[in-house]
Amino acid sequence: MVRVVLGGDGLDDFVPTEWTDQYVNALFPPDDAPYTVPFDVDEARALAPELRPVGRRYTVRAWDGGARRLTLDVVTHGDVGRAGRWAARARPGDRLQFLGPSGGYAPDPEAGGHLMAGDESALPAIAASLERVAAGQPVVVVVVVDDEEHHVALESPGDLEVRWVHRADAAPDDRGQLLRAVAGCPLPPGPVQAFVHGEANEVRALRRHLLGERGIARERASISPYWRRDHTDEQWRQVKREWLADWERDVPAPAATDA
Repeated sequence: MVRVVLGGDGLDDFVPTEWTDQYVNALFPPDDAPYTVPFDVDEARALAPELRPVGRRYTVRAWDGGARRLTLDVVTHGDVGRAGRWAARARPGDRLQFLGPSGGYAPDPEAGGHLMAGDESALPAIAASLERVAAGQPVVVVVVVDDEEHHVALESPGDLEVRWVHRADAAPDDRGQLLRAVAGCPLPPGPVQAFVHGEANEVRALRRHLLGERGIARERASISPYWRRDHTDEQWRQVKREWLADWERDVPAPAATDA
């Protein structure tokens, strides 16, 4: 995980959203692009496809309105992936151009409790969301990481229980750790709000479990894949729309009824 803190006049008109999973869409010029940051987005997008900026999402970990400082936590995977590569190499004075922020989830203070689950890619949003859980509200967090060295401090005014799951404790091809950990985890009483994000196939299996077996209502579930194993960012983007259409068939939506 790499923390990048942005500042400067370019943040004067930054307006945060109400969502705790808010993100910005960073725009990266290709290596041979005839422009550099800052650039006119509309003009750049009118160029040939291979010269257009490439978008990547960064989760907003924190926004300090007084200091006009934006903090991003970025998961890196060595030298793979444009977003992680830029974050790992960023130095003071480097510029980042982005659109947003956007988002779609925040803890509901009226929920009976919360479940937040995923892998390293979900940790920035989980950490930010935990800070907005109502005081004393039950919240269970289950996160898969490589090993204990990859734990991060998580705090919440809620009644917090954190369960870390280590890939190092399982076979290299074991893709079911997250599902088993959540399946064996008692959920808070009352209507549960779920926030589940991470690797596509692991999240898909967990979605089937939570919606189909644990009875969590769709409207109380924010569940989506951030990335897909054995796929580059571009490869995942190319198949994601069709893949998501297929996963909707895993747990059919309840049929509409007349009032």
